[in-house]
Amino acid sequence: MVQAVVFAICAAASVAAGIAVFRVDSMARATLALLASFVLAAITLLLLDLSYLGVLVILMMTMEMMIMIVFMVMYMMNPAGLMPMTMVHNNRGALAISIGVFAVLAAGIFIVPWPDTRPGTPADPTLQLAEAIMGSKMLVMMVVGMVLFATMVATTVLSTDRGRYDRYGDDLRRSRPDDPIRGGAGR
Repeated sequence: MVQAVVFAICAAASVAAGIAVFRVDSMARATLALLASFVLAAITLLLLDLSYLGVLVILMMTMEMMIMIVFMVMYMMNPAGLMPMTMVHNNRGALAISIGVFAVLAAGIFIVPWPDTRPGTPADPTLQLAEAIMGSKMLVMMVVGMVLFATMVATTVLSTDRGRYDRYGDDLRRSRPDDPIRGGAGR
């Protein structure tokens, strides 16, 4: 019963946060609303005892949205919402498509022949889901994930033109950092 209530709250709040994405004027607020929607959707994975996937979605979406906020503030013409703007284009077409998709999905609830009996919960639902999605390619995908992470770290390291040795000397004993622009933490 508690899980059903938490699911209903998360579902309603996720939809509300999704609507807020298109109602706020600030791109940063829109990104945070999108993050809230994704996190609330990930909580439903936690309710299904898919803790690895739920935590993975939360961490991945949090990092993705934080990066998105940085780029929104850097490149968008109205990042702080100081000018009126709309993020909705083709209102009638979008409304028609939304109503159509909702009708098809709602009809699918009644058309699909749902099973009568419920099988027992598997010992490791995360492993079973991973095997169902990736099959024999699961080891390859795990290696690809590590390679992508290493690539991101290496790209970040290589794109930084000044490191701690440039700032504090080869032995890291310089009392004040040698920064081209004064200010910040090492004033």
